[in-house]
Amino acid sequence: MKALIFAAGRGERMRPLTDTTPKPLLPVRGKPLIVWHLERLAAIGVREVVVNTSWLAECFEPALGDGARWGLRLHWSYEGPEPLETGGGMLAALPRLGEGPFLGLNGDVWCDADLAALPRDPPGLAHLLLVDNPGHHPGGDFVLGADGRVAAEGAPRLTFAGVGVYRAALLDGWCSAVGDAPGVALDPPRFKLAPVLRAAMARGLVTGQRHAGEWTDVGTIERLRQLGTYPA
Repeated sequence: MKALIFAAGRGERMRPLTDTTPKPLLPVRGKPLIVWHLERLAAIGVREVVVNTSWLAECFEPALGDGARWGLRLHWSYEGPEPLETGGGMLAALPRLGEGPFLGLNGDVWCDADLAALPRDPPGLAHLLLVDNPGHHPGGDFVLGADGRVAAEGAPRLTFAGVGVYRAALLDGWCSAVGDAPGVALDPPRFKLAPVLRAAMARGLVTGQRHAGEWTDVGTIERLRQLGTYPA
């Protein structure tokens, strides 16, 4: 199984730290945030990882090398000077990910989930890791049913952890799912993954599981401090 790490975002809410360092390269508990992902991926037998980049893309390879120190082979999916969002970034990376299911991880989350507990061969088009709603996102994102299927509507709601297993076929017909959202007419297209996931949920093709351990969306300097990295 291969993996995709989303690392292209600008990290606007974490300036000035992200003026010179991409958010996934910021240190968390003694090592860059993205390295936690790389170590956990290597531990479950993943050998090839695609990292999509845009903002400060030139910083990644000097910091991470070719991945050999973790027993990995890193591939770079450069999106240009403007990030393509999660959906566009995944679409652009597909040629490097092959035909089988792949793991996808947001490069700006810290999570102690056991990636080995995720299915290698999900029954539908996607399998999502969900967590209890954090204080900064009380409304949640999706609903996890008793049958393991994930729905866009209903209650109680959980928050998408930014970790999942995907099939390339999830992006078949992405145009109809995202409609006329800004960026879809660009080459390459820029669009979010959420509407594509919701369209698959409506067809009963998304499953999920809840993670009860540690999880942080490292979206602000304060949350970075809470992880024990920066002084108050």
